[in-house]
Amino acid sequence: MPTIKLTTEDFKEKVFDYINVKDWKYQGTVPAIIDFYADWCGPCKMVAPVLEELANEYEEKLVIYKVDTEKELELSSVFGIRSIPTLLFIPVDGDPMMEAGAYPKHVLKQIIDEQLLTTPEV
Repeated sequence: MPTIKLTTEDFKEKVFDYINVKDWKYQGTVPAIIDFYADWCGPCKMVAPVLEELANEYEEKLVIYKVDTEKELELSSVFGIRSIPTLLFIPVDGDPMMEAGAYPKHVLKQIIDEQLLTTPEV
């Protein structure tokens, strides 16, 4: 499955409705990564094909969304996006983790495997 473009309205429906819900509660059934990017951003262009590869490799285990910070100003503001690319890693349970920067594939795979696809011990 390729990466999926996400609007602010899509985000509130599929990820988290920050308008009506105070405490973070991810609405998805599999972990997600949200790539906050802009078309003019060089590092964003470098990481985009890596995210496409990961979306295919982790199909049905993970979903990767893309948010155009130039078009989705409200969403960018809500998350305080100051530099791009910024990636929001969202486990099914627990709090999301935000990282700014264009990471190489092996680092992203490590985060996915260790932070998103592991079951937290109780």
